[in-house]
Amino acid sequence: MKAFIAKHIYQHRGTRIHYETRYLLRRAGISLFISAFLIALALGLWLVPILPAYPFPELSTSTGWEEIQRYVQAIQYKHFLLVVLGSILMGLACPFLCKIIFFERYLFMKQRQMIAVFVIDRGLFDMETKQVEKEQMWDFSLGNQAKARKMVTKERVTYFPKIYYEVTKDKMIRIRFPLDGRKYQDTFLTFTKTLEKTLYCDLDKVIDEEGFVCYQFIYGISRDRLTIQDLVSKAGKLALMTRVIWDFDKLPHMLISGGTGAGKSIFILSIIKGLLNGACRKEDMKICDPKNADLADLDGIFPSVYSQKGGILMATRVFKEEMLARSGEMKQMENYRTGNNYRALGLRPQFLIMDELASFIEMLDMKEKSEYISNLKQIVMLGRQAGFFLIVGLQRPDTEYLGGGIRDQFNFRVALGSNSDIGYRMMFGDVDKQLGFKTVKGFGYVDAGKGVISEFYSPYVNPEYDFLDEFRNLSSTVGEMQ
Repeated sequence: MKAFIAKHIYQHRGTRIHYETRYLLRRAGISLFISAFLIALALGLWLVPILPAYPFPELSTSTGWEEIQRYVQAIQYKHFLLVVLGSILMGLACPFLCKIIFFERYLFMKQRQMIAVFVIDRGLFDMETKQVEKEQMWDFSLGNQAKARKMVTKERVTYFPKIYYEVTKDKMIRIRFPLDGRKYQDTFLTFTKTLEKTLYCDLDKVIDEEGFVCYQFIYGISRDRLTIQDLVSKAGKLALMTRVIWDFDKLPHMLISGGTGAGKSIFILSIIKGLLNGACRKEDMKICDPKNADLADLDGIFPSVYSQKGGILMATRVFKEEMLARSGEMKQMENYRTGNNYRALGLRPQFLIMDELASFIEMLDMKEKSEYISNLKQIVMLGRQAGFFLIVGLQRPDTEYLGGGIRDQFNFRVALGSNSDIGYRMMFGDVDKQLGFKTVKGFGYVDAGKGVISEFYSPYVNPEYDFLDEFRNLSSTVGEMQ
């Protein structure tokens, strides 16, 4: 029934934005002022003795005119003036207080007004202008005070696009623009970059609807930043921000880029912590660090940590062989059905974590490189259903290191720190977004498999937080399959 109503009768798309919406905040402020002023004035006149009782008992024998004069003279004009001034102050304070108390509602109203102004300033509507004859009651330039007529210009909006503004339950902002075939349609399909800057939002995804294009934005995405204690993995997902989730069952393999000091290693350690907090055990991870740096310190805490060339080559080969073996074993399970993945069969995900991939490939000779790249390619192509995933960090994803279509198989990509235009293009391809840099530790951009690039803030880690102590305190069987 709900689907029938939405299709044939009414479908809620949000609040309609009209031509008059350009004055939305002004009208709301005036309405609040008048309401508060009248309420305060009524209370003041009721509480403060301003008007004397009428009629005066001592003037019962006097004339009516004398009574009125006496009554007017007895009014407390000073008190009345104070009440009026106090009411004006209350009226002025009311919009300001409402803005503070209901700031989120104010923000959404402001965004609706900005969209209306955006459309009007760019002339994305049609207006009709015509001359109308108007009578003037009196023309004192004429001796006989006859009625005069003059021509005035009147404007009327004949077409304003059906734009809808909606705030979802999870505080996503959805703005729908019409695809009605009019001359403004192409503009509605191409100005997301300007809207992002205007509304201080990040485009989350584009939704195609019948007759509309829906842009979903995240406002103030920096507020979605999590802390290291918040990271939990379950049901094949790991939330890295409140509304940025790595669904590794559907978006297998993560690619992380960023120069020296961008925070790649800390981010990878945070991912490991989040995976251990739910989905994995320590033995489900193979960790490779060819630079013998931060990840190599996990040796002795995790069972499979490698920093030497031979060990990394062996770990990658074994990881591939285990993947192929599991793929065969899954088909032999009694509860196996076509299309089932590892989790449907009660198996845990496995992760091969590789930092500084480019540096490692530079260490290899031609034969070793060919074999290593071949193993990586098989893992990224075949690993999803069996639950074998790659997490790779490097400074720049050149095709020299991730050739043969391997880079395209990394469905979740994070670029941390400051990257060059070429580096961003290697990570995300050609995108209609102005990519900049913020001096916030852990800042970057993410492609979460939605076809758009959003700002990203890696989980906050207190400088005093010790990953090694935390991992030592975790038993080998800390993870539980969820």
